[in-house]
Amino acid sequence: MLEHRIELFACRASKDFAVKVINEINAIKPDLNLHLGVSEVTMFSDGEFQPAYAESVRGATVFLIQSTCPPVENLMELLLMIDAAKRASADKVIAVMPYFGWARQDRKDKPRVSIGAKLVANMLKAAGADRVMTCDLHADQIQGFFDFPVDHIYGSKVFIPYIKSLNIEDLAIAAPDMGGAKRANAYAKELGCPVIICHKTRAKANVVSSITAIGEVEGKNIIIIDDLIDTAGTLTKAADVLMSMGAKSVRACATHGLLSGKAYDNIANSSLLEVFVTDSIPLTTDPTKDTSKIRVVTLANTFARIIDKVYNYEEISSEFIF
Repeated sequence: MLEHRIELFACRASKDFAVKVINEINAIKPDLNLHLGVSEVTMFSDGEFQPAYAESVRGATVFLIQSTCPPVENLMELLLMIDAAKRASADKVIAVMPYFGWARQDRKDKPRVSIGAKLVANMLKAAGADRVMTCDLHADQIQGFFDFPVDHIYGSKVFIPYIKSLNIEDLAIAAPDMGGAKRANAYAKELGCPVIICHKTRAKANVVSSITAIGEVEGKNIIIIDDLIDTAGTLTKAADVLMSMGAKSVRACATHGLLSGKAYDNIANSSLLEVFVTDSIPLTTDPTKDTSKIRVVTLANTFARIIDKVYNYEEISSEFIF
């Protein structure tokens, strides 16, 4: 009987994260002696590209690691890699997407728009994915867009122990908007502290017109909890409002640091003391960007454990805090 084997590959946007995951898996199961599979991408002058595997994946369970940020090219590369693996006779192909792009397009919030998250789920299935592994979707119900298993990992698994290790006195957890109240309440319950809800109104996408806060703010060291930070406009304005209401300090904690546009400058020039993000999306390597307030908490060990358990058909419920 042929041995059922595991192969792990990474697309170009997530190679560094994949290396960390492999190191963690090898620490858990040294006998696997897992390595990052070799793949290559041929570029054409018109912008088209063709990914290819440089080693056999026949009969293997293939884990493909790729965060789709920026979304367009990285999603297309992942889809092509899934298709190539299926055509190369891989037994199963599991898309490991630490950050799932288009997750904010989870409903029709105005007339004549697409539901991008559902479309991406359909595209992954059409390409041949057998399973998706991701972290902190913008809305939990996006899991229902998929017609195959989804392993939805929560950033709380790494953030809550990290926050506890800081031993912050007079701690309070804040939600940056009404939509984040459930997430903030879950963190507050685990940490045994009160919740503050920020209410915002938007002038247009990525532009916040006003923010108010509901809850006991004065004298609190506040951590704003969110799933992602994009331009950091909402986040920094919320921090300024909380400080003006008497907070001792304001920090932020978000799983996905998209940090687009003026995000780095907004954070550097804000009243935020620290910003915690994971390595689901790599920080900029631009030396002109100020990253002094940003702290990275790795998800590599969490993904490594779940990849190992999924490969061995073990239960993963113990990996979830909430």
